[in-house]
Amino acid sequence: MIFNERMETMEPEERSDLQLERLRATVRRVYERVPFYKERYKQLRLRPQDIHSLDDLERLPFTTKADLRDQYPFGLFACDRDEIARLHGSSGTRGKPTIVGYTRLDLERWAEICARAICLAGGRAGDIFHNAYGYGLFTGGLGMHAGAETMGALVVPMSGGQTKRQITLIDDFRPSGLACTPSYALHIAEEMQALGLDPSRSSLRYGLFGAEPWSQALRQRLESTWGLRAFDVYGLSEVMGPGVACECLLQDGLHLADDHFLAEIIDPVTGQVLPPGQEGELVFTSLTKEAFPVIRYRTGDLSVLYDSPCACGRTSQRMGRVKGRVDDMLIVRGVNVFPSELEAVLLEQPELAPHYQVVLTRKGSLDHVELHVEQVALQDETELTRRLRSQLKHALGITIDLVFHPPGTLPRSAGKAVRIDERR
Repeated sequence: MIFNERMETMEPEERSDLQLERLRATVRRVYERVPFYKERYKQLRLRPQDIHSLDDLERLPFTTKADLRDQYPFGLFACDRDEIARLHGSSGTRGKPTIVGYTRLDLERWAEICARAICLAGGRAGDIFHNAYGYGLFTGGLGMHAGAETMGALVVPMSGGQTKRQITLIDDFRPSGLACTPSYALHIAEEMQALGLDPSRSSLRYGLFGAEPWSQALRQRLESTWGLRAFDVYGLSEVMGPGVACECLLQDGLHLADDHFLAEIIDPVTGQVLPPGQEGELVFTSLTKEAFPVIRYRTGDLSVLYDSPCACGRTSQRMGRVKGRVDDMLIVRGVNVFPSELEAVLLEQPELAPHYQVVLTRKGSLDHVELHVEQVALQDETELTRRLRSQLKHALGITIDLVFHPPGTLPRSAGKAVRIDERR
């Protein structure tokens, strides 16, 4: 099912014309209504009328997380306070939350793109949709809630936590769809198994998992554990929230709602725009937001863009699954390491649970890495240690010390999993 066939199957030339029209309107809006943007553009001697093509986007300066914090709380809003219907904010995992706002029209558009995302994953009107994303300032819960209702689903607004109640409602209400972080989906499944229940016999047939980077190996674990199709949904509060992009049934990249957002990939060091197919940092420009438009916002997420057509029939641009974050990349003794690369190795070990934490310390002048892992059942660690250290060395190029924990003892989270404990 394609929720908005006209927008999702638009011809490329028509899409580019619409994007340019909306880009020019957005640049004009921030120039006239947001002093931060106006001052920056005046310093560069740029005016809204200087935007003649989509290529002119590169002439505009980037917006960063630091800019959002410097303008806290309302310095980047492009409308009067009485026009704002709702506030949301980042999860605050890296310090002070960044606050964003929505007009009523923004909320309607957001609900529509989330409805598209759920349909991309196989959702349809009449589904029961179990929403275990957190409600509140975090955008996940209310965003997916509104999208599911707009699609025509019956929503179970469970929010995060209360895992035993999650299990009861999934068992009693028999939903078709589940939305939460991938790590929390695994935790729910573990708790079900501890109660003697088989997650693969549940009614769930699709899950929309996001808010944290996750690997193909984790997708396979989710699908085999739950007996559902696991789809990656992407979004961030600074740009809108969940629904900015989502995988279709082919799971071959995430379709962007590119009538609402322009995406670029840049070299995270030089800022140079990279061509399709090259990995770099995702940058987004909103095209239709009223309250909180952003121009060339550097997300810190590492991905890739694809322009090749998708066999599902949608013509929108696609992005690759997020590999990690620029600021989550670990540089250990000169080697770049991403948590997703560790995860891929760990999930190949049947003796280990899919939960881990990386502890970084310094011994003298050298970096020291400990990988804390959790056993499925207590056993002899000697052979497992030898094998795992060898595989990690081969995959990552560095030696990692292993610390084993008994089953069920590493921290769990109903929200974003905290994988890195930086103590250097």
